[in-house]
Amino acid sequence: MPTATAAVLSANHEPFVLEEVEVDNPKRGEVLVRVVATGLCHTDLSVREGLIPFPLPGVLGHEGAGVIEEVGDGVTDLEAGDHVVMSFAFCGACRSCRTGQPVYCESWAGLNLFGGVRADGTPTIHRNGDALHGHFFGQSSLATRAVTPASSVIKVPKDAPLEILGPLACGVQTGAQSVLNVLRPEAGSTLAVFGAGGVGLSALIAAVHLTGATVAVVDVNPARLELATRLGAAHIVNAREDDPVEALRKITGGRGIDRALEATGVPAVLRQAIDVLAPRGVCGIVGAPAPDADVSMNILTAIVKGSSVVGINQGDAVPRESIPALVELHRQGRFPFDELIRVYRFDDIQHAADDAAAGTVVKPVLRMPA
Repeated sequence: MPTATAAVLSANHEPFVLEEVEVDNPKRGEVLVRVVATGLCHTDLSVREGLIPFPLPGVLGHEGAGVIEEVGDGVTDLEAGDHVVMSFAFCGACRSCRTGQPVYCESWAGLNLFGGVRADGTPTIHRNGDALHGHFFGQSSLATRAVTPASSVIKVPKDAPLEILGPLACGVQTGAQSVLNVLRPEAGSTLAVFGAGGVGLSALIAAVHLTGATVAVVDVNPARLELATRLGAAHIVNAREDDPVEALRKITGGRGIDRALEATGVPAVLRQAIDVLAPRGVCGIVGAPAPDADVSMNILTAIVKGSSVVGINQGDAVPRESIPALVELHRQGRFPFDELIRVYRFDDIQHAADDAAAGTVVKPVLRMPA
């Protein structure tokens, strides 16, 4: 088995600890990737805090980018030396997968969030001969090597900056594609983004550079709101100082917002995003709350206004299409998502996690040792 250095999470609320592990050789339909860098996502931190019931001890990470070292049997469209981004896992056989909607795979939760093993029940990572839970989002890329399904791997140009591309696999893709694939704001319309984290600010960047919408951003962190202004937000609302519904209605002359994206995972904020919708307005939900969270809404108002509320997973993206497109847009200067990123050494992972939890960094990326 190839060896790797991995950030092992032993139990909820414990720190990430770098340890030597063994990574499986790729099975049929899999590839082994030398990880160059990986993003640290809110979902990883949610597992650490016990909000997502991933089995531990284990290895997390799901925004990995690197270079293929070995391909398993049956892999014909990838080869050793290819530069790649690793995205989520999907079965490829259910109706959603067969009809081009892999993010709504019927086995998505087990393959990505809760299982800790391959679909066949076998582990991908061992420590001192004992199995660790891995295969997180099909990859567990908080490690210097990861074995992952070839179907989840997206080839990128060799001159593209691998060090920053990993977040395209989840947070950046979710924000941008939620705007481009689902909400689709028209030129002259209004879009409100609730939550100025990695997802929300990626949505802002996509909307500002790739649509003609006027964008407002709502958050409670003044530094994040200042960044949103620099990234092109026409309006900002500090929800600690002003009621977002009243403020957004005032901005729109009382009409309300045409499109809203809720990216905080806070039910009360989702209610605000719904309440501020204009007639025929649409609210997209990407912020993940606790599993038992729900929200109330006024049904008659929804009927009279013709408003819609839609859940969105990973921006409805098909990664083999969306990620190369976002890489090319970045190359053209039309999608500057790198402005959200701060790079940390892999052995500085705890500092990166603490900064992310404190909100002092938008998107930490961990660079693996050469």
